[in-house]
Amino acid sequence: MNKIFNLMIIFTLMTFLQSKELEIGSKIPLFAVKMDQVNGNPISLKDVMGKNGLIVIFSCNTCPWVLAWEDRYNVIYKKYKDKGFDMVAINSNQGTRNSGDSMSDMKKHAKKAKYEFPYTLDEGSKLANAFGATKTPHVYLFDSNAKLVYKGAIDDNSRNPKKVEDHYLMDALDSMIEGKKISQVSTKAIGCTIKYVDN
Repeated sequence: MNKIFNLMIIFTLMTFLQSKELEIGSKIPLFAVKMDQVNGNPISLKDVMGKNGLIVIFSCNTCPWVLAWEDRYNVIYKKYKDKGFDMVAINSNQGTRNSGDSMSDMKKHAKKAKYEFPYTLDEGSKLANAFGATKTPHVYLFDSNAKLVYKGAIDDNSRNPKKVEDHYLMDALDSMIEGKKISQVSTKAIGCTIKYVDN
């Protein structure tokens, strides 16, 4: 009985640690940890940090929410790349490496979706754990000092980009460029759960 009770405590603690999301103002965790990316060159978040900031998107190949939103990935990347912001998509789905989220699958997906930014594999979901990321997609925006200034969803309409009323991420980026205070620093990330458990 004591063994079962101890296991329950450990499981509860692990769940708590996983769900403790990075707070606004926090520095980028695991900044220098290298990840394999689809082009074969390992990179860290430090390597892709833009002059004015970095957009980190926890993503994957198979989630319907990602497939609905990812047409905006390249749009955002192209619009803000020349303004000093870089972007990286991270696949932390350790539990589905053998069912759609392997590096081989990622390479095919990135080619099909015409990703122009780095797409990396988070081995063991280390970065997702450190960020407290729970969904795909789950967005984190950092300023030039590597401090978190926005987290949550890309916008308020995954299904139809023409019907978006609130461009959360782009509004935050525009506010940074204009030197204004970001009006909405946190929104609810909507998507599939990140598959932390290994097969």
